[in-house]
Amino acid sequence: MSVPDTSATLTLDALGISYERHVYDYDPSAGKLGVAAAAALGLSPDHVLKTLMVQIDGRPACVVLPADRELDFARVAQAFGGRKAKMLSRPDAEQRTGYRIGGVSPFGQRSTVPTAFEQCGMDGPPVVINGGSQGFLIELSPQDALTATNGIVADLVKPL
Repeated sequence: MSVPDTSATLTLDALGISYERHVYDYDPSAGKLGVAAAAALGLSPDHVLKTLMVQIDGRPACVVLPADRELDFARVAQAFGGRKAKMLSRPDAEQRTGYRIGGVSPFGQRSTVPTAFEQCGMDGPPVVINGGSQGFLIELSPQDALTATNGIVADLVKPL
């Protein structure tokens, strides 16, 4: 099963960033999509990163964190220099990124927004992040993910 190029892959290609493609059977009924994707590929959920769209004081932003972790909204707001963070609505997230939920990638979004990556795991082996389509993930180095998004690294999740 192959996936055609997406805005995410075209963006990475244009930047000369190498990546590996991973395709799996997407299950929209899965409770935690990132954890289900990790299981489908036989990967640890802390190695697979999920992409979430948030609002910081009403401004959109993108956060990327391990699939098995939960956002700490106070930490997210702080990472972006704001006071209050909340999730962007599903329709707003899809309209702003150009991707469908379950396929949102931090790469190649319709409009550029500030992006932050959870610090745990960003100094280790390659990470796996949505490639812009449901059932399609991209594996690349953490540094390349940061470069492609002009992202920052911050403490974004609730403590375990």
